[in-house]
Amino acid sequence: MLLRFSWRRNGRLFNIGKDPRVTMRKRSGTLEVGFHNGGRPEDYEGEYQCFATNDLGVALSNKILLRVSKAPLWPKEVLAPVQVVEGSPLVLTCNPPPGLPPPLIFWMDSNMTPIHQDRRVSMGLNGDLYFSNVLVQDGQKDYSCNARFNFTYTIQQKNPFNLKVQTTEPYNDTSYNASDPFGGRKVAETSPSFLTPEGSGSFKMVLRDEQLLLECIAAGLPTPSIKWFKRGGDLPAQKVKFQNFNKTLKILSVSEEDAGEYVCMADNRLGSIRHSINVQVKAAPYWLDKPTNLVLAPEENGRLVCRANGNPKPNIQWLMNGEPINKITETPTSTNREVLGDTILFRGVQIGSSAVYQCNASNQHGYLLANAFVSVLDMAPRMLGPKNQLIKVVMNNRTFLNCPFFGSPLPELRWFKNGQGSGLDGGQYRAYINGTLEIKRARKEDEGIYTCVASNMLGNAENQVQLEVKEPTRIIQAPTYQSVLRGSKATFHCKVVSDPSLPTTVNWSKDGERLDLGWRLKKDEESLTIPSVSENDEGIYTCTVKSEIDQDSASARLTVSEDASHNPSVYSTLPPDRPDPPIDLDLSDPLARSVRLTWIPGNDRRSPVTEFLVQFEENRWEPGRWQNLSSYPGDLNSVILQLAPNVNYQFRVIAINSVGWSQPSQPSPRYKTTAAPPDAIPRDLRGWGSNKDNMELTWEPLHDLEKNGPNLQYNVWWRRKDSGDDWTNVTTSETKYVVRHTETYVPYEIKIQARNELGSGPESNIVIGYSGEDKPTDSPTELRVSKVGSTRANIHWKPVDLSSVQGEFKEYRLYYWRESSLVPGLVVSKEKKTTGFYTTVPEPSGILKDLVPYSKYKMFMVVANSRFESLPSNNVEFTTAEGVPDAPRFFRINRRSLDTLYLEWGKPLEPNGILIGYQLVYQRVNGSRLGPQQFETFRPNMTDFILRLPDRSARYKFSLSALTKVGMGEVYAEESPLFTNEAHIDQVDIATQGWFIGLMCAIALIILILLIVCFIKRSRGGKYPSSGFLTGFTKYLVRDKKDLPLDPVDQKDQDGSFDYHSDEDNKPLQGSQTSLDGNVKESDDSLVDYGEGGDGQFNEDGSFIGQYTVKKDKDETEGNESSEATSPVNAIYSLA
Repeated sequence: MLLRFSWRRNGRLFNIGKDPRVTMRKRSGTLEVGFHNGGRPEDYEGEYQCFATNDLGVALSNKILLRVSKAPLWPKEVLAPVQVVEGSPLVLTCNPPPGLPPPLIFWMDSNMTPIHQDRRVSMGLNGDLYFSNVLVQDGQKDYSCNARFNFTYTIQQKNPFNLKVQTTEPYNDTSYNASDPFGGRKVAETSPSFLTPEGSGSFKMVLRDEQLLLECIAAGLPTPSIKWFKRGGDLPAQKVKFQNFNKTLKILSVSEEDAGEYVCMADNRLGSIRHSINVQVKAAPYWLDKPTNLVLAPEENGRLVCRANGNPKPNIQWLMNGEPINKITETPTSTNREVLGDTILFRGVQIGSSAVYQCNASNQHGYLLANAFVSVLDMAPRMLGPKNQLIKVVMNNRTFLNCPFFGSPLPELRWFKNGQGSGLDGGQYRAYINGTLEIKRARKEDEGIYTCVASNMLGNAENQVQLEVKEPTRIIQAPTYQSVLRGSKATFHCKVVSDPSLPTTVNWSKDGERLDLGWRLKKDEESLTIPSVSENDEGIYTCTVKSEIDQDSASARLTVSEDASHNPSVYSTLPPDRPDPPIDLDLSDPLARSVRLTWIPGNDRRSPVTEFLVQFEENRWEPGRWQNLSSYPGDLNSVILQLAPNVNYQFRVIAINSVGWSQPSQPSPRYKTTAAPPDAIPRDLRGWGSNKDNMELTWEPLHDLEKNGPNLQYNVWWRRKDSGDDWTNVTTSETKYVVRHTETYVPYEIKIQARNELGSGPESNIVIGYSGEDKPTDSPTELRVSKVGSTRANIHWKPVDLSSVQGEFKEYRLYYWRESSLVPGLVVSKEKKTTGFYTTVPEPSGILKDLVPYSKYKMFMVVANSRFESLPSNNVEFTTAEGVPDAPRFFRINRRSLDTLYLEWGKPLEPNGILIGYQLVYQRVNGSRLGPQQFETFRPNMTDFILRLPDRSARYKFSLSALTKVGMGEVYAEESPLFTNEAHIDQVDIATQGWFIGLMCAIALIILILLIVCFIKRSRGGKYPSSGFLTGFTKYLVRDKKDLPLDPVDQKDQDGSFDYHSDEDNKPLQGSQTSLDGNVKESDDSLVDYGEGGDGQFNEDGSFIGQYTVKKDKDETEGNESSEATSPVNAIYSLA
């Protein structure tokens, strides 16, 4: 959508095209003004505001004030020498030229040396240089005021002042010293007087969140000291800073409670003087409730709220698309909008009424501007997050599964696990309105696929999150403290257990920094070894193990000591221990609310003390119970304790080092503080009515240590709000007081104060309370419904007069219940439910959600305050439309045989209409890939089915859903069981299976071969019967083995059997045979090579010659090597 930018300058359209120096950046509204070709920057000063426009509305920026920074010249002036009497005060004025931003002022002499400042001489906030009293030495240099303009990087200098100091007695430089600046001469002393501010009182206004600077500079001899106070309370110690030698009080980020009367006191030995500064805190507007974007569906209601606070209270102005609403011409859509002060109400909005609304909150100190886009649209739900996320979490941890979505009307979102159930919410689960599902404590059984489904009247959208719950990563053997001799070896162990599916990494650090192992340190999976340790190796070693989702760490200290044989006095090989307790506790410097505690630290036991903990016990409220008072750094042994009045204290001290806490010290002597009026204000003051004609005032009592004195009581005041009546008050020692005979639900102003025998404490702020409520006198009327869908209906009624509520208006409360289902024979629960509507518009309406489709409902409405409900309105009956059914109650898959499945399911608990059948969708699963979908449909009275699988070895995913005429309901998903693990497979005849027949044939063939080999071995030395089968089989083996190298020697064992082995060094070339004369002869398939022709080796009947002998010496064996190697029987033996 095309976005267009425009600017207004000083409230009028700024035509950028007519000014060649002004350009706007592409795809942005940023203005650039160039002065390369001339032009005056002053011509562009003014107030600018940007407007961003598209087809849906106009948004505004804050106003930008453009000013040109200048560094004006200091007007030249001739300054006469300043004459002053020694000991008198003096002010050298600066009066720098104004600039933007204001310049930074500093004083120097003509040698460019900064003027030294102290309690006597200092620069004020206005840049003037103040002398509380003048010394003769002050006339030995001149004084020049300098102004530095940071924005333009320039410094302007004023002509210097020359001082002439007049003395009553001659001055000698050699007589000067710091303790007697007048060198023994008599100079008249003066009591303090203020150089700034003037008079006894002044006024200061400061804005909230800004910086407050209060200044008091006094004259006098001796130089006065400055002290600050605040009437009616203490200075906020955490916020106040004193600067310029205590002459300036500074508070950063002022708040309303910083308002009040501040007093500065100047005193010396001749007297004191005070000045009061009344500080008022005002506030530019600040947000209480900033308007935000609003998305509404047609006919929906909504509101924009713009609440701001300030001092004075801000004025709220509403604009639409940059124009004030009260100046916009009425349109048909504007009748659906009503402005009520800081709120805009929208009723029954329509498509086309989208716009950008601006809220402007302003007072004399500033303004706030906020844009809020009100979008009216119809949109089916859509998922905004990534699809099919995999989330890994640690077992027993709190887990959040996110499912961001959008739609208009606002979709209803439900979660399901593994496609089952009626929605996850309650117990272990908590579903949030933004689509997040919380699992309070993840367990292994929580693993699975979670589906979030967003639904509105325009459709559905869903997304899935796969959750895996992992074992935590833990260190089960942590490193322990090591104290080793220098030059020896130190080993830290770190044994880890983690989830097997999560890879982990182990890293070591020393004193918080990653450890560089280098060549010296050795690390394995479970330990770190430091060979030949030195003093540089001392420190804290930390083992950190990390997985992709969690981590664990453990630490231990290494100390290195000398060999005791070289230094017998060394005993530090002992491990560090808890320190000894402090001793000799002493109290001194007693004051009303403080005392100094001093102690002697005990032995630190080879680990430095890092902290001392001071505890106290008092013997009045909780005798014998020790409580923590405060803690102090380990290098202190004398501290001032801040105490409460009227408490009889005793103290003890505990030392803390890296090993742990010492035993407590022996208690100190007791010290009782004096009583005082209360400092604290009772908390949680409330006013509320327990009956229609009373108001109960309640508050929390002061704690025992806040009472500050005996006979604690409370002063309570009340009066009717905005009535102008005088306060009524009562004094009580209780924590409750009942004001009787009040009118029904009337606002009262209330305040409280604590007091004891020594006086009263501070008063509380005024709070608003209300008297009791009564039953509302009127009831809502004309209750009716419209646009009834399957799960929601629009509710309309005629409101009551809010004065008839007789209490705080809480809501219109609708009671509704399901009277019956339109599905014949279905029994339903008639439990009453409630929902509330908070609205004060003249024609209220609301949307009743979460209805069950195809049902008959009844309802009535009441108006409610905090305690009572009105009589009910008229009863209304209505019926919801037919919807899609819930998921089947169960869905089981059993394997009856290798290629058939038995499917069984239950009817939905809520059919939400008349069932017309079921639909089964199944597809083959191959890892993460899914095959094409196949469909089966069933009649509504069917609850089982036998399915023949196309591929019995594959795994299938099944999805079953019930159908009404509206459509398909929730899906129940399951996967088929593996046939290897399925206990429900029916018995089959194994003898008819092909794999079994093949296995039996292979076993028979192996047995036959073994029988042949055994027969040949038993027949060695004789003749073999003529057999075509044996001859052919032998010939085949010889042909098959002819290309393999044969053993050169046949050696006979002691038992007469043959051992055929091969000598690797004498093995003939593969594919050849060795002849008698040692020549290599190529092999072929002719039987001549085996004895046919010439000297044959077969009888006339074709049988083998069964004469096989073994040579008795090496030479004979080698001589017959060829004939033996070519024997076909040898080939069979090699197989055996």
